[in-house]
Amino acid sequence: MAKSLGTSSAQADGVPRARAVAVVGAGAAGLVAARELLREGHAVTVFERSDRVGGTWAYDPRPNGPDPLGSGGAVHGGSSMYASLRTNLPRELMGMGFSGHESLEGRVFAGDPRAFPGHREVLAFLRAFAEESGVARHVRFRAEVVRVAPPLGRRGEEEKRWSVAWRGENGEVAVEAFDAVVVCNGHCTVPLVPKLRADKSNVHLRNTGSDKWRGKQIHSHNYRIPEPFRDQIVVVIGLGASGVDIAREISQVAKEVHIASRKNEHRLGKIDLYLNVWMHAEVDCIQDDVQVRFAEGAAVTADTILFCTGYRYHFPFLDLDELTVDEDNSVGPLYKHVFPPKYAPNLSFVGLPSKGDTTIFQLFELESKWVARVLSGRVTLPSEEGMLAVVREHYRWMEERGKPRRHTHILMPEWVEYMDWLAEQVGEPRLEARRQEMYERAVKRIWSLDGGYRDRWRGDTAF
Repeated sequence: MAKSLGTSSAQADGVPRARAVAVVGAGAAGLVAARELLREGHAVTVFERSDRVGGTWAYDPRPNGPDPLGSGGAVHGGSSMYASLRTNLPRELMGMGFSGHESLEGRVFAGDPRAFPGHREVLAFLRAFAEESGVARHVRFRAEVVRVAPPLGRRGEEEKRWSVAWRGENGEVAVEAFDAVVVCNGHCTVPLVPKLRADKSNVHLRNTGSDKWRGKQIHSHNYRIPEPFRDQIVVVIGLGASGVDIAREISQVAKEVHIASRKNEHRLGKIDLYLNVWMHAEVDCIQDDVQVRFAEGAAVTADTILFCTGYRYHFPFLDLDELTVDEDNSVGPLYKHVFPPKYAPNLSFVGLPSKGDTTIFQLFELESKWVARVLSGRVTLPSEEGMLAVVREHYRWMEERGKPRRHTHILMPEWVEYMDWLAEQVGEPRLEARRQEMYERAVKRIWSLDGGYRDRWRGDTAF
């Protein structure tokens, strides 16, 4: 069985065992993971490489590092926030409260009471949660994890512990031993930039693709404000939530905005809601006269290509046998997106899956409860082979339905089933039908390109 709320073979006396656990990252996932681990009686140390909690919600306009597209700009460090960003789900669905901290519910944290608050409000909520839950005093700031290694031997208790090497603010590296490690370092820091095909009839671009294209290129990770795109013709690649938001925002200053996506086949052409926005199929090829050709046959002469194409999962501190991030950006093998079978239960991931460009903190909470209770022995996992069999079945299921491997961790449209499964493991109630309906309505508004849906939202009666 995958679930047991009684005793386990590892804890035959029925007393939950306390473990020393390292949590990597103090974003939303890391904070709630630490809270659940502490609730379960574990000793917790949270390693955070920056000087504040919040992860990607900690907006920073300052550049940090080279532009991944080589356009002479700069990538913004750990955050992918842009100045005007608001949540694309209402705060009730985001989970701005977390169970057990009712004092946080209904509060305004940074002067933004809107149903769809800006990033500063979310960050202020996370700071308040860290303080009021007691997690804040377990966080080490300016502590970057550089290596996580599994036990090497099996002869003494110390040899069964994981080693965590971390670099402090002074540059020195220290090594500590932990019983378990929970990885919560997010997945919005390493831009995923697809290679665009060059027009093979063009001798200057032959076999070079986007590397030698003469126009400007930028990834949404480096986007902050629309002003640099004033009076430009911009091609936005990608129709995720950030692509929709950014395209809509820059259309206010740009000459033209052209959105390219493989999802667009059913609505090509001019968008009625806007004076200067067009939808296209995916980019077919680029030319060195800065033309961009689309799969449906249209072409534009563009000033900038803006990639809203997501991110790669990135765990530079992990180098483990039988756990990889493949070329399709699939992390595996992972049992239910959380436990790698070979290293379970002492290595786990919280916050890996998404529901199609949206984030629900309740998902982090359920995964964290599961991890915390597995580590204490109150919930059991299948055998290693049993977990691998579930992973193989999931891959087979994806293949039968034509779901590409790059969508391994995208839960749509099965997100409710996943959250209900997690809830069952830890004895929590299933997701309310009302919240499911609210989520589905919000997602439909995201794809509608209607920028005003957030301000017209009225809770259960949305419009």
